[in-house]
Amino acid sequence: MFSFLFKRVPIGRTVRDSITQLGFLQNPSSLRSIFSKASRNENPFVVSYLISSYGLSPTAAISASRKVSFESSDRPDSVLTLFRNYGFTEVQISSLIRKWPSFLVANPTKTLLPKLEFFHSLGVSSPNIAKIFSNNPRVLYSSLENKIIPAFNFFKIFVGTVENVIIGLKRDARLINDIQNVAQNIAILRENGVPESNIVRLLTYYPKAMIPKNDWLKKIVEEIKQMGLDLSKHMFMRALYGFTSMKKSTWKQKLEAYRRWGFSDNEILLAFGRYPCFMTMS
Repeated sequence: MFSFLFKRVPIGRTVRDSITQLGFLQNPSSLRSIFSKASRNENPFVVSYLISSYGLSPTAAISASRKVSFESSDRPDSVLTLFRNYGFTEVQISSLIRKWPSFLVANPTKTLLPKLEFFHSLGVSSPNIAKIFSNNPRVLYSSLENKIIPAFNFFKIFVGTVENVIIGLKRDARLINDIQNVAQNIAILRENGVPESNIVRLLTYYPKAMIPKNDWLKKIVEEIKQMGLDLSKHMFMRALYGFTSMKKSTWKQKLEAYRRWGFSDNEILLAFGRYPCFMTMS
């Protein structure tokens, strides 16, 4: 099975062949310029490979080469083929490697493939699998048996269907990273009278709102209460998402902007309570 998998999309090119296909690398002086920026900590072979096979910029390739090292393209080629076979676009693959260069030397059949096959066995489409893992590459290094499967089953109990789990994970796959934290956040919302149906909706469509640390979520819920919002209504979910979708510094910057335009703090909070997008827009 694995041999078939890795033959579906053959690499069919060497690093040297790939380099000659890139215009800015056809000039030897361009190559010298790139490598002159690298210190002795970077491997020129790795830098060249990352540029030609994974589409990284010279700067990104140099940065990534400081975190991973290899002398042969065999393993990275296998990783590239695996991602392509599972529907990852070239942009998604490049982003994955830029964020987690260690994937280049991961064992594709032992470390990466089992996670991809698990989602595939549930009927998840290749584009959706690619979106989940490209949004949160860390999940690919999580234990399938001890982390991914228990988390998946946990969320399926709440949201009811595989389809709803996938909707949530596509929006924020960090749900998988800390089940205990999310479970405690669910308990906090229940204690504050948030209906079960709204918790399901939060997990499915506003998963970012379920990720904050427990103490921070408690503070946010209290602030929303002080605005006079009914926690059993849909508007509470939008307000909760509004608070959790931005950093505190971003919130403060937006407050200052509205103040400069003549809004009082009470008017700003009143507007946010009635229409949370008032504060969530760029």
